[in-house]
Amino acid sequence: MAVTEVEALIVGGGQAGLAMSEHLSKLGVPHLILERHRIAERWRSERWDSLVANGPAWHDRFPGMAFSSIDQDGFATKNQIVDYFVTYAQRIAAPIRCGVEVTALAAKTNGAGFRAETSDGVIEARNVVVATGPFQRPIVPSAVPDSSIEQLHSAAYRNPAQLRNGAVLVVGAGSSGVQIADELLRAGRRVYLSVGPHNRPPRRYRGRDFVWWLGVLGEWDAKAAAPGTEHVTIAVSGAHGGHTVDFRELATRGITLLGRAAHYQDGTMHFSPDLAKNIALGDANYLSVLESADAYVATNSLDLPADPAARKISPDPPCVTDPVGHLNLLYAGISSIIWATGYRLDFSWMHVGAFDDKGRPAHQRGVSIVPGLYFLGLSWLSRRASPFIWGVWHDAEYLAGHIAARK
Repeated sequence: MAVTEVEALIVGGGQAGLAMSEHLSKLGVPHLILERHRIAERWRSERWDSLVANGPAWHDRFPGMAFSSIDQDGFATKNQIVDYFVTYAQRIAAPIRCGVEVTALAAKTNGAGFRAETSDGVIEARNVVVATGPFQRPIVPSAVPDSSIEQLHSAAYRNPAQLRNGAVLVVGAGSSGVQIADELLRAGRRVYLSVGPHNRPPRRYRGRDFVWWLGVLGEWDAKAAAPGTEHVTIAVSGAHGGHTVDFRELATRGITLLGRAAHYQDGTMHFSPDLAKNIALGDANYLSVLESADAYVATNSLDLPADPAARKISPDPPCVTDPVGHLNLLYAGISSIIWATGYRLDFSWMHVGAFDDKGRPAHQRGVSIVPGLYFLGLSWLSRRASPFIWGVWHDAEYLAGHIAARK
């Protein structure tokens, strides 16, 4: 079989791969995108049916094209997001081959560059951009070895009708866990929600969305997470027109809040005694955003309406003041567990010395320690905004310039 040669190979046809393609095209760098399934596949098949973006349409997009047929302050559905990226790929004439999986990547033995083995033959490239994103392999704990309990990751959840009849335990209180728990409650399910450490920004404050505040306050440009907060999840929602996540309100509506899931034994799940602490830390994060926003308004003499009601914190519900330490799943009627526990990276197909002793990509702003190899779309690649739609576009611009300079 003939070997295909290309100046730059992009692995992944999601938001990162398309952003990279646009910038390489602008700089005249010949390239090829390989996508193992379809454009924006994770949005298509690894998200629940009712998912909407967590940022408004004016923000969660590339600079060159707005969402059509949607209020720019609204929140795009997952299908609208897929359509957006498919249209964008057509608009920039992205050279993409779908249904082609890269099964192995290694350095060439007889010269500079890389050899990619794919499901459709071998491709050799002088530069390779790994644009497979941060959501690669769902983390599903093996804490509950009970076949009578249906267990699935949030990536496999679609809608309430998919689950067995009975109560549901949702483990993880980031955006996915909170929105899924809320959907199940609205569907009439008995819901238990395990809440770990989290940030809880206001959806809107003084007439501006929280993504706007993070921008003017410089948070999107933060170069690295504060020590100990690298994996703290964010509880925010664009569902139902967008709203601030309020765990106390969820409890008032009927969800039983629990601390972090600790261990399972003899049919009983045990929870850490940290629920009140986690709620309080989320409140502190919420109030800190309000304080920073008020200071910015005062410093810049902005005419934004005051919002004193935003500081109202409701009393702790009984499940917080008298937390449940353990729960017998059978007695509680729990038939399903949804693990909203995040993802881990998986670069097992890459046979290059581009990783540190913990298996993480070794890079500087996406430029790997291996010449000609690049990473794009990862969390904190260059700053806080890196894994988001508009953030990845700017990271791609930097990497494209680096690749063009090598050419």
